[in-house]
Amino acid sequence: MKVNKGEERKVAVALEYSRDLPAPRVTASGQGEIAKRIIALAEEHGVPLVQDPALAKALSKLPLQAYIPEELYTAVATILAYLYRLDQDAKGAS
Repeated sequence: MKVNKGEERKVAVALEYSRDLPAPRVTASGQGEIAKRIIALAEEHGVPLVQDPALAKALSKLPLQAYIPEELYTAVATILAYLYRLDQDAKGAS
């Protein structure tokens, strides 16, 4: 595949969070074809996707299983709150 100059590669990062963890952590990360596979797996398993290229780029620099750093808490918390609301809405609809 030919990549145009200035075209950024797709980046995907998967996070895990539960109340048992001190903070969300990176469970998968990749660019290009790996990113496409991460997205496809999420879709296959009904995992909601949130697009935030700047946050994905920052998170992709972390090693796997690393907890997110404090400077990203607010951005990640906003996404987790959004996903929580989606989950609550889905439970209310059933």
